[in-house]
Amino acid sequence: MIRLALAALAAHALASPAAAQEQRRPSHCIAVADAAPGLEYLHKASWQAPVPEFSVRLHYISHASFLIQTEGGLSAVTDFTGFIGNVPLIPDVVTMNHAHTTHWTPAPDPAIPHVLPGWSEVFGEGIDHHLDLGEMLVRNVSTDIRATYGGVEENGNSIFVFEVAGLCIGHLGHLHHEPNDQQYAALGRLDVVMVPVDGGYTMERAAMIRVIERLKSRVIIPMHWFSGSALSFFLDELDGRFPVERPGTATLEISLRSLPDRPTITVLEPQLLSE
Repeated sequence: MIRLALAALAAHALASPAAAQEQRRPSHCIAVADAAPGLEYLHKASWQAPVPEFSVRLHYISHASFLIQTEGGLSAVTDFTGFIGNVPLIPDVVTMNHAHTTHWTPAPDPAIPHVLPGWSEVFGEGIDHHLDLGEMLVRNVSTDIRATYGGVEENGNSIFVFEVAGLCIGHLGHLHHEPNDQQYAALGRLDVVMVPVDGGYTMERAAMIRVIERLKSRVIIPMHWFSGSALSFFLDELDGRFPVERPGTATLEISLRSLPDRPTITVLEPQLLSE
């Protein structure tokens, strides 16, 4: 009996969050990172190809949806609408925001193991996610949104953060206001950030640029731009404050070692997943 009890305790320890975290390269979200040299971090690759060692792959699907893939085979989709392309992929985790139906679905595939809404069923209460998948940690910071019939819904959406391969990757979602100091502190240092740049449906561009400047992320990926004109207005308003990379692809592979040495705008071209 004693041997059986010890075996059960050992199995529990291996399955605990602490053991799972040992599988994930520690990130520095809540610390200031040292500068990492190098600007050559863009690679054209199929979303079906293996992810390189110590790296993560981002694929811009459409609108505000990105596929995030790990070296070990985990996959996450942001602002999941239920359709990512004509492929049989079932993500391990999907995140959603409910500012508009283009950012969530009321009927996600029941085969998806982890569906994380960015809001609570209780109006204004917010929600708290801390999903440890071993190789990837997914957490959120609640933000307010404009209510459908005017006013504000407190904590009605979320900024999601994905900690993987030592990187902190943030998705601002349908952000309607500049974060306060407490929210910035909860986010920590984001190496990569997906930013809505439409200039109206979320926030005016000047306010969104202030958010970008405060975050100081090394890789800034515009999203939620609807048309080339909206993207051009955003880039014009930056007025050369950040270098701009336009690789002409939907996919980015990045690692801690390959981060640019200063904040850089990286324009990915949205593309639904296909075989």
